[in-house]
Amino acid sequence: MAPRATQCIVGAVAAAAVSQTASAAFYLPGVAPQSYKTRENVPLFVNKVTSTKTQLPYSYYDLPFCKPKHAKQASENLGEVLEGDMIKSSLYQLEMKVPDGCKILCKKNHDKSDMRLFRSIIDDEYRIDWLVDNLPGSMRNEQYDYVTRGFPVGFVAPPAFEGGKKMHFLYNHVRIVIKYHEDPLAFEGSRIVGFQVIPYSINHMWDRFEDFDEYTTTLSTCNEMHPATNDPGNFQTVEEADEVIYTYDVKWIPSEVTWAHRWDVYLAGNPDDEIHYFSIVNSLMIVLFLTGVVAMIMLRTLRKDITSYNEMQTLEEAQEESGWKLVHGDVFRPPAFSPMLLAVCAGTGAQIFAMMACSMLLAMLGFLSPANRGGLLTAMLLLFVFMGAFSGYYSARLYKLFGGKEWKRNTLLTATAFPTVVFVVFCALDALLYSEGASTAVPFSTLCALILLWFGISLPLVLVGSYFGFKKPAFEVPVRTNQIARHIPDQMWYTHPAFAIALGGILPFGAVCIELFFIMSALWLHQIYYVFGFLMVVMFILIATCAEITIVMCYFQLCNEDYHWWWRSFLSSGSAAGYLFLYAVWYFVSKLEITGFVSTTIYFGYMFVIALAFFLLTGCIGFWACFWFTRKIYGAIKVD
Repeated sequence: MAPRATQCIVGAVAAAAVSQTASAAFYLPGVAPQSYKTRENVPLFVNKVTSTKTQLPYSYYDLPFCKPKHAKQASENLGEVLEGDMIKSSLYQLEMKVPDGCKILCKKNHDKSDMRLFRSIIDDEYRIDWLVDNLPGSMRNEQYDYVTRGFPVGFVAPPAFEGGKKMHFLYNHVRIVIKYHEDPLAFEGSRIVGFQVIPYSINHMWDRFEDFDEYTTTLSTCNEMHPATNDPGNFQTVEEADEVIYTYDVKWIPSEVTWAHRWDVYLAGNPDDEIHYFSIVNSLMIVLFLTGVVAMIMLRTLRKDITSYNEMQTLEEAQEESGWKLVHGDVFRPPAFSPMLLAVCAGTGAQIFAMMACSMLLAMLGFLSPANRGGLLTAMLLLFVFMGAFSGYYSARLYKLFGGKEWKRNTLLTATAFPTVVFVVFCALDALLYSEGASTAVPFSTLCALILLWFGISLPLVLVGSYFGFKKPAFEVPVRTNQIARHIPDQMWYTHPAFAIALGGILPFGAVCIELFFIMSALWLHQIYYVFGFLMVVMFILIATCAEITIVMCYFQLCNEDYHWWWRSFLSSGSAAGYLFLYAVWYFVSKLEITGFVSTTIYFGYMFVIALAFFLLTGCIGFWACFWFTRKIYGAIKVD
């Protein structure tokens, strides 16, 4: 047993590492590298300003920065729009391999309201997101040798003396450092493989003729011969209304990094892989323990019980049934509470499961790489819509097993119940975002597109799946159901449904909690999550854990002659979602610095939607595993 377990662990971890390496080197077909000729124009796009403290992104031009008269907006996919991307052209002029020194972008006279806005943005630690050749601008931390996306709008200096006022300073000069790769044998021109931004705060001053005391159109604070530097005595303050001159440098650096690996520097900022290995090994230990328990139940206890029971039935000897065998006439009795709702939940869970499996497959193949902005969210949304047939089919077949007659109502609930909850929460949060002017506020056209996807594609597919589900014969059960329900004996405290349900969700959550930390960091700390190889292994572990813990809990319940297992099997593994939401509360308190009612509401609103989807997913896995288990064990006994 031990060598085999070791082989399983090594195999799973190796698969994760190999798949992760493969996905890191593969990019979405269609996102082809672009080569630039010398002196060819290289557009710099501005996107949005974001903050981990407020979670309210704004368009770059919502701030009083230098703006072209007619800013062109880049085409964006559905995922980019939902993420709040607003990619537009800028005044910055870059020419391939042509350096620039202290070039004036524009000058602006900021009034008190502008400066007040800048101070608020700086206090909330907003960062600016730029794009060059689809690469986000970054800042390098030389001390720890990693990069972070975006650069801050400004910074705050502590008061010079006790009781003094803190000062806000604006980064009005940027040094744009672009790395390029050349390989004349492979391609013509140069390819951009790095984009770094170094911000400076400089209170610019115009040069002047000393003899005539007249100012020129050049700057005395920086020029081509005198590069920009950070002078603590000459920072650009935003405490009072003032004229601000915006400038920039451009520096081109040749690099040996190839185009296919230009995203590696962004991914290097993620935690080391050793933590993911520890997560997988820890979760595998849980699975191996549960597998041993299930194997003992199936191979020893059940096999012995079934063999003894069948031998006595063959010899026609009188015997007193006991344990799980005693409730064979009631175990497949339809649930007393809302069979339709259970069928709807099980069907919707199957839809989410199919969406998750396909998303993982696409991510493993590299189709959802960071180079494809908004690709992950777009893929998950479209896959959920197209997997509607699964929810309709399994919901219909289960409802038919329960003897339900209102098939139209069941189908309609399957198609609308979960999407309606998500849509209501989404619209409420969108209204809050709109009131704050955030860029993630979805425009009306996008909202119409989402409704069209729902009623134009998802709903018809659910109807088609439901049609075929009701046409198919009902699931066969191995034993007949008695007309009169059997009395359930009094249960001990540890067999109470509330205790069993709460206990059943601990291990599934424990199997994914470490990986959940990195996913939460990617969602709320604006990091990049791209270790889908590890995530795939964790997904398999989650499936196995949910199935096995629910089977074990169901077996003990049946042994106590309690045949109400339908809902309990769904809720036992589904209760992991409750622990996920509690984890979200802990993460909010200990890891985030979110302030304000709107930002807090947005966080918990979206985490509620995620927890609800996780509840349906894990509950569905546990329910169908128990359904298979009960059919298997009761199909092995001989009943008159």
